[in-house]
Amino acid sequence: MQDFIQELHTILPEERIKIQAMMKEHTTFRVGGPADVLVSPQSVEELTRILSLAKENQIPYYVIGHGSNLLVGDGGIRGLVIEFGKEYAGITWDGNISLTVQAGCMMSTAANFAYKQGLTGMEFAAGIPGTLGGAIRMNAGAYGGEMKDIVKTVTVMLPDGDVKVMDRDEMHFAYRHSIADEQDLIILETELVLEHGDPEAIQARMQELGQARREKQPLEYPSAGSTFKRPEGYFAGKLIMEAGLAGYRVGDAQVSEKHCGFVINRGEATAKEIDTLMQDVIRKVQEKDGVTLEPEVRRVGEFV
Repeated sequence: MQDFIQELHTILPEERIKIQAMMKEHTTFRVGGPADVLVSPQSVEELTRILSLAKENQIPYYVIGHGSNLLVGDGGIRGLVIEFGKEYAGITWDGNISLTVQAGCMMSTAANFAYKQGLTGMEFAAGIPGTLGGAIRMNAGAYGGEMKDIVKTVTVMLPDGDVKVMDRDEMHFAYRHSIADEQDLIILETELVLEHGDPEAIQARMQELGQARREKQPLEYPSAGSTFKRPEGYFAGKLIMEAGLAGYRVGDAQVSEKHCGFVINRGEATAKEIDTLMQDVIRKVQEKDGVTLEPEVRRVGEFV
């Protein structure tokens, strides 16, 4: 690992290489132990060299964005974490209705950029607390909109390091799913196609959805957003509430009383507490209603 880290310094400046990076500082749940190494590339060329070096040294790697859909174990992550953040967050506008957005761009930033150009179609995404790359990977959605509705093409890196542009149909978008999961693709950037709209109406809709989020979701606490996928024919939050689990706690992990579809960190929760609580919720909903909840949150790293 030390040789690998030394070679990383020939690719990236020191400030973009973090050793023993505490993942609680890189996830919205604010939990997670140390990653051996965390790097932040700012170009495809850097990413290619980093991945090549990792493979040469047989170092496992994991790609993240804002960490808004992750539960990282208290034992941390062995190997390399590649974080797409502000260093890889550019937006290019074609002057008409298309935006090309890099993987590390926050969804709120992209939605606000679209609004300022008088482009409608991204209002639903303004409050999604993640990056474009993560949103594409899981076909994120809210308030009746999904990423698949506005995607034209997605530029990805294949496991062999080749770069490919895929159209929307090739991405096999489904509910909280894309082919990126199946084929271990790294999302690099996406071309979004929107529509011309009235800036005042766009802003009003974004404000309306923002107000709805503040009223209905526990934004005052760290969380990973909606914790469970929506079961077909049901709402996860309603099932959890009807199972009598509103406010249910394991240590500092809690089912939100404001919205039972959210598991929150009341301050000092551990990943183990959150994981235990989630398993309790799954078991109790299954016992009461015969419905098996599936986590939307990705479980990563070592749980001890």
